[in-house]
Amino acid sequence: MERDVEVEPGVTLWVEDLPAQGAGGEPVLLVMGANASGMAWPDALVERLRTRHRVVRYDHRDTGRSSYAFDEHPYAVADLAGDATAVLDACGIARAHVVGMSMGGTLAQLLALDAPDRLASVTLLCTAALSADRDGLPGPAPELLRMWQEMADPRDERSELAWRVEHWRRLHGTALAFDAREFRALEQRLNAHAGRSDSPAAHAQADPGGLDRGDELATITVPTLVVEAPEDPVNPPPHASHLAERIGSAARLVTIPGMGHALPAGVVTPVAEAILSHAASAEGAARRR
Repeated sequence: MERDVEVEPGVTLWVEDLPAQGAGGEPVLLVMGANASGMAWPDALVERLRTRHRVVRYDHRDTGRSSYAFDEHPYAVADLAGDATAVLDACGIARAHVVGMSMGGTLAQLLALDAPDRLASVTLLCTAALSADRDGLPGPAPELLRMWQEMADPRDERSELAWRVEHWRRLHGTALAFDAREFRALEQRLNAHAGRSDSPAAHAQADPGGLDRGDELATITVPTLVVEAPEDPVNPPPHASHLAERIGSAARLVTIPGMGHALPAGVVTPVAEAILSHAASAEGAARRR
């Protein structure tokens, strides 16, 4: 089922709410990364999660079919965590397993700090610990930083598609073979979903204030799975192990071999199995309590 959720006057989010196809665990909320539509979550991953869980994914503000209104309604990155709870409210979900990718992992950390009662568990993919200075760990690869300077540049539809595929190539890493056709098809699907082909870039303009909360991570009690992507050029190792260490006893670290800052077909199964196993473990621990 699709619905529009108003998060503030004049700003709505597109939400897709899919029922579980098997024995039901608690719902899963998928939170995508910066400037990315919820439809960037691979359907194969969504369908695997639906074997046990109701799955909700949504378009952030200024992506996909949600409102493009940053100039009229500016916001901070941290405000997008509130959007996630608004989506849960609109779907009538009291608690969910929250899975965050990249910036979505940043938002999931904020939820674990500020709304732990709404979370059955957290899974963090390709993300860094909340910190103003990245705790002195490596930053994004220089070639990505150069590309990001071009993100909002005007391009025709064909050039935009080529730019995005090349961006995915840089994000993907080199351990697994990069299939340009797979990511071209993904971007064509995202454009068809959004009804537009220009590059969303509002999140790069959003205020980063309120994210320097690394010292609070040790207070997280929500069961947290931190997924290390060894080929990630945005948050490369040891970011994942550092994040797990900052959270402490509530966190567990797993590595998906060959994974970069993307979800190609080759990593969907191990990522899905990691999420499912973590969710089942969290639910089992909650029942025992």
